[in-house]
Amino acid sequence: LNAPAESEDRKHDNAARAQLIVDTLASFGVDATVVEINEGPTVTQFGVEPGWEVRYKEVPLKGENGRNLVGTDSKVKTERVETGRTRVRVNRITALQNDLALALAAPSLRIEAPVPGRAIVGIEVPNNSATVVTMRTVMETREFRALSGKSKLALALGKGVSGVPAVADLAKMPHLLIAGATGSGKSVCMNSIISGIMMNATPDEVRFIMIDPKRVELSSFARIPHMAFSEVIVDMDKVVGTLQAVVGEMEARYKKFAEVGVRNLEGYNRHARVVKKLPYWVVIIDELADLMMAAPFEVEKLLCRLAQLARATGIHLVVATQRPSVDVITGLIKANFPTRIAFAVTSMTDSRTILDGGGAEKLLGRGDMLFMPTDAAKPIRIQGVYMSDPEVERLVEWWTDERFKALAPENSDELLRAALIERNGGD
Repeated sequence: LNAPAESEDRKHDNAARAQLIVDTLASFGVDATVVEINEGPTVTQFGVEPGWEVRYKEVPLKGENGRNLVGTDSKVKTERVETGRTRVRVNRITALQNDLALALAAPSLRIEAPVPGRAIVGIEVPNNSATVVTMRTVMETREFRALSGKSKLALALGKGVSGVPAVADLAKMPHLLIAGATGSGKSVCMNSIISGIMMNATPDEVRFIMIDPKRVELSSFARIPHMAFSEVIVDMDKVVGTLQAVVGEMEARYKKFAEVGVRNLEGYNRHARVVKKLPYWVVIIDELADLMMAAPFEVEKLLCRLAQLARATGIHLVVATQRPSVDVITGLIKANFPTRIAFAVTSMTDSRTILDGGGAEKLLGRGDMLFMPTDAAKPIRIQGVYMSDPEVERLVEWWTDERFKALAPENSDELLRAALIERNGGD
């Protein structure tokens, strides 16, 4: 893998921008203070603490005799006395989003109100120059090493707005839905997910089933020994049969679990009576929209069946689409994919389809994402890792070397062939 990119000297002055945020809010009568600055690879988050709305009233000044004091203009002298104070409402800050973007000369600006677990409002401003987050940068962190030691499906996603590594375990998700417009970084994310698992697991531990109707995105992985079937599925006629074959494998695994009296893949592989351990299966679908256009009912039914039942058998789905509309990401599919990644999209409607809320329409593209894990109340903004084509080629060449021929398990082509014959009516 390529070495970590060196951080460039940024031209922006965060202290000056923090003061500009305070001054802009004050010009609209909003009292606030910037209490922390978190500089990430793509954006800098300014933590704004709402100030106070103070209420006053005019009270007459009294003399020693208890009477009101009168000035030379024959008017009663008064003084302002504080009668109470309340915190500035958060919606007064969020309502000024466009005014803040104008003052900061920012192409787009996102406000997280409030930051989860904190009593501050996060104002995320794009950096003048973004720092590339390489795969190696995240994989060498303590967080990823700890996770990869426990799980063969550890994912190096990127870095958060404060520069903290973002890692996740696909086995616990247990399925992942990825959506984003063309050029937003979706394909790079898919490549990094596959590559990260390949660097952490042997073919005996993890196998991939790849469905690529576009024929180009996953073709570079066609020769790796981790493939469950001997080819990347590109023909639409084979897609439904492939999913049926995966369902067949899932049902066969449940029968094996029942025979030895275990509940999941981990228990089966640890059991004393088991001679041959079962690998994880990771089903990669690059363009869900093409599948839904060809056979919407069958694809939705099979995906939902796998999403509901396959977790315990060690079968996990990673599904991506560049058309996040309700006819592609249906209610049933969305309900069964609680973990989602949204890259930049064109409208708030698309963002709501993916995340059940806005925000993805304000992303910057080129790997800028919102990650919604199952245990989070709000999505987490991450700059995704970048893995170049030469890096992928070097990884594939390493695994296709002659010395790994013996490691490659038998392909499950017979399972696929039987499913296709059954689908075609026995021909």
